[in-house]
Amino acid sequence: MKITILANKDLASCIALNRLLPLLQDHELYIFLSAKVGKSDTLPQALLDLNFYEQRLFNNIVFPLATALGIDSAALKTFDAIGKDIGREILELNAINSSDFEQFKSTQPDLVLCIRYGGILREAVIAVPRFGVLNLHSGLLPQYKGVMATFRAMLNGDDEIGMTLHTIDDGGIDTGRIIGTTLMAVKPGRSYLWHVLALYIDGCDMMSAAVRKIAGSGVPVSEPQVQAGNYYSFPTDTELAAFADMGFKLTDSSELVKIAKQFIMGSGLAY
Repeated sequence: MKITILANKDLASCIALNRLLPLLQDHELYIFLSAKVGKSDTLPQALLDLNFYEQRLFNNIVFPLATALGIDSAALKTFDAIGKDIGREILELNAINSSDFEQFKSTQPDLVLCIRYGGILREAVIAVPRFGVLNLHSGLLPQYKGVMATFRAMLNGDDEIGMTLHTIDDGGIDTGRIIGTTLMAVKPGRSYLWHVLALYIDGCDMMSAAVRKIAGSGVPVSEPQVQAGNYYSFPTDTELAAFADMGFKLTDSSELVKIAKQFIMGSGLAY
């Protein structure tokens, strides 16, 4: 099949692609990245700092260093290295519903996979792939719709967090039919970012299983969301303070160093 992947230009998307692409080697792949998720001009300082660690630290420092070193045996590959593996450059695509629509359509996808993509897909985009659009959401639906769902689950004191694989059928946010979910225990002492990255191990396996099902016998079994659930936007300063009071932190420098080494030195997995 021809599969177009829509992801975001951040650390979690890169790690997810590292996990997912070896499982999709039998397919013709195209990858587009959004520049960001949501509006970042009015975020609390703690979230601006998180954005630095999720995006600029790796896109502007770690990834260029890894490329300059030219190490082929690194445990994790940069976006550029992933592009070389699939035989085509990974491009930024932010206006998929308007000026960039034809560029997306030109990939002629049988299936579209979304992982952290920053734009809301509209009907014209959704109608392009004959097998539809699957989205991997880092939260359990319908309880946790919107951004930073893992943060919300941790803030609410949930013992387990998870991912949801669902269809995108219209312009609604996280409203599609649920194909499957994954679960993992919250780990005291680990950061929010660590939990997000860890979720993509089982999440990408679940997505690849759905792709195998589609390639073999059509669309996998799915169930509609029977409850409205909860939609969350970015947390406020008050909510971030409550998160810290619970003993949690958004990032951890020692975890980030271990992850960075995987792109440069090929050290063991940190998540």
